[in-house]
Amino acid sequence: MLKVSEFQIKDVVNVSDGKRLGNIDDIEINLDTGKIESVIIGGVGRVLGFFGKDEEVIIPWQNILKIGEDVILVRYKGYGETKEGEEVTE
Repeated sequence: MLKVSEFQIKDVVNVSDGKRLGNIDDIEINLDTGKIESVIIGGVGRVLGFFGKDEEVIIPWQNILKIGEDVILVRYKGYGETKEGEEVTE
């Protein structure tokens, strides 16, 4: 069993690129089924927390691969990436 407070202090790491996404700020629960639908990683402050925040990252529960003692491994594409076959335009 895992408490929410223990869940929130673990680092979330994307296995697609090895980058740390942050820590879990919130959890979305389906009230009909009682199951966790997704976890939300809060936006990271840009300059020491000043001048706004980046967007939140929402990870669907099925994309959580492993919950370890210190880290949560997830598969997440879309964080600063383009979709396959999509061109980058400026």
